[in-house]
Amino acid sequence: MGQKTGEMMNIVFLDADSIGSDIDLSGFDQLGNVTIYGHSTNEQVPQRIYDADIAIVNKTEMNEATIQDAPRLKLICVTATGTNILDKEFLAKRNIRWNNVAGYSTENVSQHTFALLFYLYEKMSYYDAYVKEDRYVNDTCFSHFANPYHELCGKTWGIIGLGAIGRRVADIAKAFGCHVIYYSPSGSRPQEGYKQVNLDTLLTIADIVSVHAPLTEKTENLMNAAAFDKMKPSAIFINVGRGPIMDEQALADAIENGKIAGAGLDVLSEEPMAPDNPLRRIKDSTKLVITPHIAWASVEARARLMEIVLNQVKEFVDHCYEK
Repeated sequence: MGQKTGEMMNIVFLDADSIGSDIDLSGFDQLGNVTIYGHSTNEQVPQRIYDADIAIVNKTEMNEATIQDAPRLKLICVTATGTNILDKEFLAKRNIRWNNVAGYSTENVSQHTFALLFYLYEKMSYYDAYVKEDRYVNDTCFSHFANPYHELCGKTWGIIGLGAIGRRVADIAKAFGCHVIYYSPSGSRPQEGYKQVNLDTLLTIADIVSVHAPLTEKTENLMNAAAFDKMKPSAIFINVGRGPIMDEQALADAIENGKIAGAGLDVLSEEPMAPDNPLRRIKDSTKLVITPHIAWASVEARARLMEIVLNQVKEFVDHCYEK
């Protein structure tokens, strides 16, 4: 495990495009020989990490098929919280360490949750078009009431998954005057400050339902046709958790049939978006807004993320040279 004096470690970024070209990675040059690939297919990985000591990845799969021929590999750093790309059993057999990053995007994802909500809740798409299409020019009234909207204060906000992000959203929603309830898919004990309810209760009474849970066996397909049927016709659905938590066909049907008022999404079951995704057929931006998995991706959050990864690598390298 020890590193020979004077021998630099080889650090390979396999999918640096997932971080963004505007984030400074020069700090890694002080820790080893750095090779950066913007994107790597599973077929390209074995050759690209053959001499690597450290691999830095986001979506690239790290399993026996991709890394079995990398004899030097000692550490994998995942530039995300989720670690489903890792075959942890195989990594343990090979004595390959791994790190992920948590907590770097709590503020960003919470902020984006409200961006999606207000875009829908205050009919921003409609009113923006109303003005830009010159319908406001020489109108007979100073205001326009054709597409009414409501105050958030006094509404019930139902949160699925009261982790760090869910709790931050709850706090902000409370500041807006919402009554906040939550459902715990994991079945964890009630948390102080907010009322825990079962899923049926949450779906039935909530004016806004937002998902902040990880993808697990308990959350996959949690928001299906039966779930959307329980929601209010006036309710807004927000998903910034994981795409497979919702049934996209059921969601499209619910929007088109008026079972819910609208949905704001930052995640999909397949990313980038699949050509046959049923949500593609909904073009009304007052009812559906989808952003391309950017809720985590402010400049500050990405810089924070890579600073954490840099420190993880530095700590590992220093530890190896000490041995």
